[in-house]
Amino acid sequence: MNKTLMSIAALLLVSAAAADEIDQTQDADPNGLVSIYNTSGSVEISGWGRRQIEVSGSVGDDVEEFIFERSGPVTTIKVNVPNLSFGRVDVSSNLVIRVPQKSSLDVGTVSADIDVEGVHGEQELQAVSGDIQTEVFDSDLKADTVSGDIDVDAEGESEARLVSVSGDITVRGLNGEVNAEAVSGDIDIRDGSFDEVKSETVNGDITWEGALRQKGRLDMETVNGSVDIQFVGDVDARFDIETFNGRIKNCFGPQPERTSKYAPGWELQFTEGDGLGRVNVATLNGSLDLCKE
Repeated sequence: MNKTLMSIAALLLVSAAAADEIDQTQDADPNGLVSIYNTSGSVEISGWGRRQIEVSGSVGDDVEEFIFERSGPVTTIKVNVPNLSFGRVDVSSNLVIRVPQKSSLDVGTVSADIDVEGVHGEQELQAVSGDIQTEVFDSDLKADTVSGDIDVDAEGESEARLVSVSGDITVRGLNGEVNAEAVSGDIDIRDGSFDEVKSETVNGDITWEGALRQKGRLDMETVNGSVDIQFVGDVDARFDIETFNGRIKNCFGPQPERTSKYAPGWELQFTEGDGLGRVNVATLNGSLDLCKE
């Protein structure tokens, strides 16, 4: 490729006034970072075996500028929009992006859903008003949304940090560590093996089904919601369970006791195995089910 073509591939600025449709490709670092920003619409990202990034889809009529540029290992894809206070409202852009499979992602949206599949690098995904759906393969994940659901399918070892203010969080197949927080939404974590799990929700239920590794830690807390814990495999942990207004059902054997004869709360402490791990659960208004497959 001559220097002129390389220069064009390194920096592509496409005016939305010239064309609403996008169909651009350029070379990329196979282990690089792809930074993506879109205000409104959708972002769909998939990994492939090429050393290239392909962007297709469309941008809104009032988008000021579509940026697609590379600087060393970092590729930036960005939809610039005008000040919306001027009355321009057609900025909805739907981006379909293919990246090298081992890329890392840094994605931000305002009112746009994020959908990722087949990308094996680390991911940091943020939305204000939008759902986040992703796959994770032996890599760390940070996902935050204010008004939207988070859905994660994982393979291999990962460390995930997930936050949704108004939405549900669902995790399947993750091994390693997960920290999930919701204000108004349910948290559902299944089919994994964990060193550490931390789940907190204000108005929502927590469901966890998985294996707790040796010296692993499980911490769960709800204000208005129930907790359902189902262990898979051997259990070796010390349990400290407390509810203020809700029953405790424990299939391990030991039965809960009243925290006080003047209050409705229940508490339960016991040890399973050598007690090397820790299981701490607290609910304010909600029941707790604790069992083993």
